[in-house]
Formats: sequence, structure tokens, C-alpha cells
Amino acid sequence: MYIESIELKDYRNYETLSLSFDKGTNIFYGDNAQGKTNILEAVYLCGTTKSHRGSKDREMIRFDAEESHIRMFVKKAGISRKIDMHLKKNKAKGIAIDGIPIRKAGELFGILNLVFFSPEDLNIIKNGPGERRRFLDLELCQLNKLYLSDLSNYNHILNQRNKLLKDLAFQPSLMSTLEVWDEQLAHYGNSVIRSRREFIEEMNGIIREIHNNITGGKEEIQLLYEPSILEEDFLSALARNQERDCRFKMTSTGPHRDDMGVKINGMDIRKYGSQGQQRTAALSLKLSEIYIVKKRIKDMPVLLLDDVLSELDSSRQNYLLNSISQVQTMITCTGLDDFIDKRFHINKIFKVVDGKVYCPS
Repeated sequence: MYIESIELKDYRNYETLSLSFDKGTNIFYGDNAQGKTNILEAVYLCGTTKSHRGSKDREMIRFDAEESHIRMFVKKAGISRKIDMHLKKNKAKGIAIDGIPIRKAGELFGILNLVFFSPEDLNIIKNGPGERRRFLDLELCQLNKLYLSDLSNYNHILNQRNKLLKDLAFQPSLMSTLEVWDEQLAHYGNSVIRSRREFIEEMNGIIREIHNNITGGKEEIQLLYEPSILEEDFLSALARNQERDCRFKMTSTGPHRDDMGVKINGMDIRKYGSQGQQRTAALSLKLSEIYIVKKRIKDMPVLLLDDVLSELDSSRQNYLLNSISQVQTMITCTGLDDFIDKRFHINKIFKVVDGKVYCPS
């Protein structure tokens, strides 16, 4: 699979933009704050309906414009598909596939798989559990349609339950409805827990070899799923914690409080690892994403690298660049020196200057 082209209208700092991509490596270079990352964000948004920055729709519409439009053509198994996305300031985004509007984001499932790698991802090990849950959710939502539905339902019910816990202070008669929400929360929560556990087990089979290669056989990595609660105990734990939940007006247990442990040679690197170890583990995680997608869908995802090379040392840069030879890749950077020094093959170069993109010959 690969992206053929993208068109932007009133998106971020772009009034209009039309780009055709190569099947291989596409590099966007230019000074900081020119709009390079915005192109990668538009690609990711069109493929997943979400911004990797977590931005709201209204924030991505160009200043002074009322709405924004993205159109992207994707080729998969020899068939070209068109994705259109309209962002509006005060309404939900509109999405169409091949000109036919869709109602749910899940209908985009299977058209395009993307792996986004930004400098923030290098801190995934160092940062809090929320970052690691987000990593699991973003990947699983692209690979498992059922997980996308289960997670969406779980989050919806969790919000409803938390609202009820706040309302109980003023309307104690609503207490009898809490049990209904608990049963639904446990039903969808258990599905989320199972999917995350299976995914981490599958990741372990892939990441070990990658990490071993990056570190020259010096380090052995292991991922551990650390659920807040086990499936069989979830419903009883909700009942057990009811009084505490009512006091604090929030749900204290469930997959929204899960974490993922990362051990190197048996040591928990979240607490005791050096910055170099944490970054190498993050690189291994992102590279294993590529191969888990390949294993699941028998095709390579599209890789988006946002100014990551400048954050890695020379040996890790080399390993990353050697790993992406068979993948359509879009890379942003401030200069081309790193690629020229390493004799890395570049298929297409774009220069980005203040919301305008040039294709130097």
C-alpha cells in the first residue's frame, strides 16, 4: 500500500496544496515552523481521523477560514481509493470514501495503515502511563476493528458512569442505576484488557530481535502488560470500590488505568534506565509496529518520520534508515546532510518554505 497524492485547502498554514508522492522515500526539508509537520499530520488525520498531536478540528483549520478540506488518494492491492475529509469549526468532521459519505470512523478501517514516529515518541518510556496506553490504543485501533468499537464504547460508558457519580451527591435515588453501568463497563473493559494482553504478547515476539540487533546483542527487552484489574475481577472490583468512587466522583479501576512495563535485562527501565536505554527501547517499539502491521495485514504500512533523525545518534540513525528500505516513508528534517553523508537513497525531495512546497529538480 502507498499514498499517491494529497490535496489540502485551508489546512493549518496552507491555503492550497497539491502533492504527488513517490512509492519510496519522500523528504520534506526546510527551517523550523514552515509547515513540514502539518503535511504529515494531514496524512495521519486522513488515514485515522485523529491528529497525532491530539488537536481539535477547529485548531487545524487555517486562521480566518471557516472550514478545511483534505483529499488523499491511496493505492492498495492495485486499487486506488479516494478519502475526502471536511473539518468544520462547530460541527463534526465529514468523511467520504470514493465520494460516499461514511457515518463512523470505523468505516475507514483497512484502507490505510500508518506508523507515525515523532521526537515525542522517544519519551514514551520516560513519560507517564497515559502515553503508553495511547501507544497501544493508536496501534490496536488500526489493526483490530472490534477493539476500535470496544474502546469507544468503554470510554463512552466510563464518561457516563463518572457523570453519574457526580450527580449522586444531589440525586441519591440514582444509585440503583449504577449497577447497570457497571455491567456494561465490565463487558467492554474485559474485551479491551484481552486485546491489549494479546497485542503485547505478539509485540514481544517481534521486538526482541529488533532490540537485540540495535544494541548488538547486549540487551534483551521484554514488554509486560500491567492491567489495573484482571478480567474475572473487574465487575466485583467495581462493586467493592463503589463507596470510594462515590466519594471521589470518579471510576478508580479499569483499563483506563492500565500500564505497559518495559524491562531490559530484567531491569524496569521506566524507573532505572538511562535516557539512551529509554530512547533505544522507544525506537524498538516503533520499528516493531511496522512488522506487526506487516504480519497482520500482509502488507507494509506507510511510515511518517517527523524530525526523528536529529534526536538519534549515528548508529541508531543507520539502523532506522536501513529498516525502512521497503516502506513508503515521509520524512521531515531541517537539512539533507545526514542523508547525503550516509548515501541514503532519496526518491523525492520537497522544500517547504512558509506554507509553500517546492520540488527542486
